[in-house]
Amino acid sequence: MILLDGKKTSAEIKNEISIAVKQLKSEGKKTPHLAAILVGSDGASMTYVASKVKACKMVGFDSTLIELPEDTSEKELLEQIHKLNNNKNIDGFIVQLPLPKHIDEQKVLMAVNPDKDVDGFHPTNVGKMTLELPCFLPATPFGILELLERYNVETSGKQVVIIGRSHIVGRPMSILMSQKRKAGNATVTIAHSRTKNLKAITQQADIIVAALGIPEFLTGDMVKDGVTIIDVGITRVKDDTKKRGYRLAGDVHFESVSKKAAYITPVPGGVGPMTIAMLLKNTLIACERK
Repeated sequence: MILLDGKKTSAEIKNEISIAVKQLKSEGKKTPHLAAILVGSDGASMTYVASKVKACKMVGFDSTLIELPEDTSEKELLEQIHKLNNNKNIDGFIVQLPLPKHIDEQKVLMAVNPDKDVDGFHPTNVGKMTLELPCFLPATPFGILELLERYNVETSGKQVVIIGRSHIVGRPMSILMSQKRKAGNATVTIAHSRTKNLKAITQQADIIVAALGIPEFLTGDMVKDGVTIIDVGITRVKDDTKKRGYRLAGDVHFESVSKKAAYITPVPGGVGPMTIAMLLKNTLIACERK
């Protein structure tokens, strides 16, 4: 069993980005600049944004963090987005999700300039991705593809089952893995909460992407020997034996599934670090396009 080490791979990618940034600077070109808007004080969002800012510093990017209070109106947020859209110094930006309930997330995502949408969520980028045109790929699926490629996991002609149909992971992942690309050419099945006989489907899979947000949902009896497992989930599970009172669990029951897997991502340290690395990669691409 080989661990698909996202922490190690993301460090390699950040190093490559850092070298590219040094080259841009040596040629007197612009330094990539990533901005983030954070509305409210959700703990997980604050931690995630802080790690993005830290990663920017690590690779030599400029970064801007715009922190807005929980009661920021939708109009005020859209005005901030408009400013970033028109700021020529900003190459890409993200609006950290989830947003407070009084703000329409779809309206906010639609307001982002597709050329600066380094999260890859805008319908223009999603449409271009579907048609295999140059675009920003959503950071998490992009990171999964990169992991599969760098570990030389064979995907061509393989049976891939994706559990979860979100617009952020499941849906784009299904499109990308069915396309003609190195980590692609697969036969893809999307499973979800209404799927019947899920166990029979997952037992046939060569590769499983678990992205449904239910801790330790996928168990050893649901997979075949030699399977490749990509665990996208990360949930805090109560654990009184831990000093902090909880442990982090993925969507996969690691202990039982890893005994059968050829490749598997750990949680934490698998998909998570790759997401941030590919966000940086998208920002570098946005800067170089200029």
